[in-house]
Order: sequence, then C-alpha cells, then structure tokens
Amino acid sequence: MDDVFKALADPSRRRLLDRLNERNGQTLQELCAGLAMARQSVSKHLAVLEAASLVSTRRRGREKLHFLNAEPINAIADRWMTRYDRARADALADLKHALEEQTMDDKFVYITYIKSTPERTWGALTDPAFTKRYWGLALRSDWQVGSPVTWEMEEVTVADGGSVVLVADPPRRLSYTWHTITPEFVAAFGDDHDFLRKASAERRSKVTFDIEPAGDLVKLTVTHDDFDPGSLILGGVSEGWPPILSSLKTLLETGEPLAVD
Repeated sequence: MDDVFKALADPSRRRLLDRLNERNGQTLQELCAGLAMARQSVSKHLAVLEAASLVSTRRRGREKLHFLNAEPINAIADRWMTRYDRARADALADLKHALEEQTMDDKFVYITYIKSTPERTWGALTDPAFTKRYWGLALRSDWQVGSPVTWEMEEVTVADGGSVVLVADPPRRLSYTWHTITPEFVAAFGDDHDFLRKASAERRSKVTFDIEPAGDLVKLTVTHDDFDPGSLILGGVSEGWPPILSSLKTLLETGEPLAVD
C-alpha cells in the first residue's frame, strides 16, 4: 500500500489514471497527447504506476498498451471502509463529485449550491461593489447583450472593448467573453513574461453562469470554455475559479467573503 499511496500522491499520475479511466488501453503517444509534459516524464510516471500495480500493460505488435487496474485502490478503501455503510459512502462521493469543479480537456465546469435566491445571486455576479468584495475586482457593465464589460483591478483596468455580454437573462443566465491579456495586464502581472506572451496570443474564451432554484438553495453552474487547444489560460482559470466561487458562496451565506489573493 505504501507504493500505491506514493503513486497517487502526484497529481500528474492521477491525471494519467483519469485518462485511462476515460479510455482504457492507450499507448504512450496517446497518453502524451494534450498533456504539458515531456514524453520521458510521462513514461517515468507510468513506470511508477506500473510498479504500484495501478497500471498494467500489454503488447499489441510494436505498441505497448496501458490499462487501469483499480484493484489496489479498492483494497485500500475496503481496509478502512468495511465497518461503515459502503453504499452511503459511495453516495456521498457521488454528491461531492457533482458539487465540485471538473476540469476537462477543453473547458472548466464548476457546480455549487448556495443558500441564496436567484435574484441575490444574479446581483452578486453583476454588481461591481459586490464582485469587488469576493473577487477583488469591480466588474462593470450595463449587462445588456452586446455591451462591453470593464475589468477594474487594483493594478490595472482592462477595457479593450472585446469583452462583451453574450447572454443576459436575469436572474437565470449570464454569459460574457473573457478579457484578453493586454500589454497593461502584462506590465501589472509580469512575473512570467513568457507565459503571458503566449497566453496573450490565445483567442478569447467565454464564461457562462447558469442560476437555478433548488428548494431554498440556488444551483450555480459556471462553465468557462471556447479555449484554444492546449490553452494556457484554461489552466489559470481552472485554478482561479474555485477560490473565487467559494468566496462568493461564503459572502452570500454569511455576509463576509473569503480572502482572495
């Protein structure tokens, strides 16, 4: 079990297991596709997974196919979960998966449930005084389809006219195009100029908020998509959205936001 825990501790190896779970029997070349890792690094990660019996291999001609072996993970679960109601634990795991963020190859999706109303949630997404409290920036627009969206941050304001409202159906749906990486943005956040230079060449993505009543709760689904293949910005927003949306939820439910860096 020590080898299994060691193998699962690395997020890159977990990502490889996820890809095999999506489609078993992949070659090294197939597993490398779309990953920001060198072929040699992927090969080393697979060797660790194979040593832990989490991955098995089989030859098909000159190709080496990789298969997920979930048995060691099930053995760990059985060791500590046999005393509990396994069905209840599975149900809670399914609920957790449904509520938490999902990062896919071409988009980011986050679902959360908030003790609020659709109207208050809509206001939290569109009122610049509110967005500044949980997001750290004032998002300004008249929220009519086609209108520009201005991003007022402490360090820089992005108002290039390209970030516009795509859908405005209060209090149910809001969608707008994302801001670009402008020269002013690079100057303000230019710790990694190479990253920002490459990111600034990407096309605009878009974000969509779907607000649905769920009893005395609101189901908020955030979908950020329309990225270039292999997008660098996708990785950034996938890390940025969860704390922002957690802070939004906390502010609506308690009156105080979480700290947002």
